[in-house]
Parts: sequence; C-alpha cells; structure tokens
Amino acid sequence: MICRKPAIFFAVPLLLSACANSGANYVPVIDGAVGPSYESDLAQCQGLAASQAQVDGRTATAVATGAGVAGASSVIFNDNSDNLGRAAAVGAVAGLTSDAIQRNASREAIVRNCMRGRGYNVVG
Repeated sequence: MICRKPAIFFAVPLLLSACANSGANYVPVIDGAVGPSYESDLAQCQGLAASQAQVDGRTATAVATGAGVAGASSVIFNDNSDNLGRAAAVGAVAGLTSDAIQRNASREAIVRNCMRGRGYNVVG
C-alpha cells in the first residue's frame, strides 16, 4: 500500500506559493510612470481587497453543490452507493476550490479597479 499523505505536505505549500501574486496581494502592471504615492496607493487598494469576506453563504453553497453533484453522479454512474462518501468529499473540495478561485479573481479586480480610480493606467 502506498502512503499518499506525505504528498499533501509538498503539494499544499507549492499551491500556496503559486498564489503569492494573486488575490489581495496582486500587483497590477502599470503603463507609464508611477508617482511617489504608488506604494501607498497599492497598499491601500490591496487592503481594500483583503477586507472582503473569505467565507460566506456563497462558499457554503459551492461546497454543498459540489458534494451533492459528485455524490449523485457516483450513485448514478456506479449504480451503487459504495463510494458515496468519498465522491461527496471530493465534490466538496472541488466546490471549495472553485469558490476560492473566484474570490481570488474578484480581489484582483478590486485592486485593478481601485488603482484605475486613483489615476493609474492599469493594463493587467
């Protein structure tokens, strides 16, 4: 039997490091010169993005939907409920991941729009 738990200890830090320049920590690409208040403006915009809720009803809905769809699919396609719990757990993680990705994108948009509102020519 292969022990797969140690792989999680390597995968999680790798995934977290991939998110270093995303979400509220996003640093937009600015076209043109930046003024002396750029760092302060960026910090304030990132703070605004970070103030958004991490978890809310939408997160719970995504988790429940993922668990329900995966569980139902397992029963329908396998014609039994032997793996129902595992399928529901995988679906719940998929729903949680999907919600986290959407929240990251939303926070990046907040930083971009905030910087645009402060007069920067944000291109990405």
